[in-house]
Amino acid sequence: MLKNMQEVLEYGFEVLNAVYFENALPPVVITIMSSPRTYGHFTIGKVWKAEDEHLNEINISAEHLSRKIENIMATLQHELIHYFCQLQGIADTSQNGRYHNKNFKREAEARGLIISYAKYIGYSVTEPTPEFIEVLQSHGIEKPLEINRDGIMMITGIGGNGSGGDDGKGGADGTGGRTGKRKTSTRKFQCPCCGNSFRATKDIRVLCMDCNEQFVKVEK
Repeated sequence: MLKNMQEVLEYGFEVLNAVYFENALPPVVITIMSSPRTYGHFTIGKVWKAEDEHLNEINISAEHLSRKIENIMATLQHELIHYFCQLQGIADTSQNGRYHNKNFKREAEARGLIISYAKYIGYSVTEPTPEFIEVLQSHGIEKPLEINRDGIMMITGIGGNGSGGDDGKGGADGTGGRTGKRKTSTRKFQCPCCGNSFRATKDIRVLCMDCNEQFVKVEK
């Protein structure tokens, strides 16, 4: 199943390389691995060896595959911009690659992306332009299936029973002997800057270590 999504990403690389980079980008290994705190990443080092060739890696987060295909592809394009900047000797980030500067914004917006500013990570928030979406559609790039790794971090509130929501009122399935779907007692919290999220069983105050911003509760 995951192989189908992998093939779409690899085909997407070929299309984006041709349309936006004049096929100037050398081959790169595209992976789908666990990365709940970010949509994707690009390795500066050539961490893969294929026979006699050493290659960089672009990873697409397995926990965020539920997004629309145009957003997934915008993440791929985001990482390809980093790849392009490295090849061209363009300094596009600072703070160990975390802060995206105006060089990154310029190169990304010239290649089908809308880039917004976020505190502590700079010009990093990425969206596809209508023209970018048209490119995807004209080349038949679409999701082969709905697949996503469920990796949302769970935090049990202080004073809870530590059983992930089982109220201990009988029933081996944690339903207390009741039938039907049990109402969840967890709340979702999200960083207003980078979008990192987690769930907790009570209202708590947590700071995002990536952005130094407090998580906010997402109302249903």
